[in-house]
Amino acid sequence: MSQSTTLKPPAATIDAACALLEQCDGFLASLEQQTFTTPSERMLGSTIGQHVRHSLDHYSAALASLDGAVVDYDTRQRDTPVENDLEAARSVLAEIRQTVAGLGEDALVGGLTIRVMLNAEGDGTELPSTLGRELAFATHHAIHHCAMIASIAGEHGATVPAGFGKAPSTSNHERAMRG
Repeated sequence: MSQSTTLKPPAATIDAACALLEQCDGFLASLEQQTFTTPSERMLGSTIGQHVRHSLDHYSAALASLDGAVVDYDTRQRDTPVENDLEAARSVLAEIRQTVAGLGEDALVGGLTIRVMLNAEGDGTELPSTLGRELAFATHHAIHHCAMIASIAGEHGATVPAGFGKAPSTSNHERAMRG
């Protein structure tokens, strides 16, 4: 059975990003600080906070293009308040959500440049893109990190909402299989 797809205008990317950021914030609101920063045995010692910071870094990198910056997902700071302080993470998440919600469709289709690292030696390249494409990438990337966050949270005994971290294509496939 094939998956069904309804094409939406580019502005729907804003709605999807905001919905994911709201879902993530709702989940973070249910956590204790200790759960946010306790290393996982399942996920190579990573923490929920590290995955949240990493996901928000991608949104921040994409949004930096609004000021003319080259989007660079590989240059980021680690061990920041966003990954170590639950309330700092929620505050940055809210700022990013507000910025995304305020975007117009025109901002999504304008050209920008992304820089990507190609290997461990640090070789890179630059490619053309749009903010809409990069916002969609940041959202899909964050969904996969939400799956890792869900695994860590479960390991630490936290309750994870149904569907948290499940890719839209998987949910769509499951819906199609149910008929």
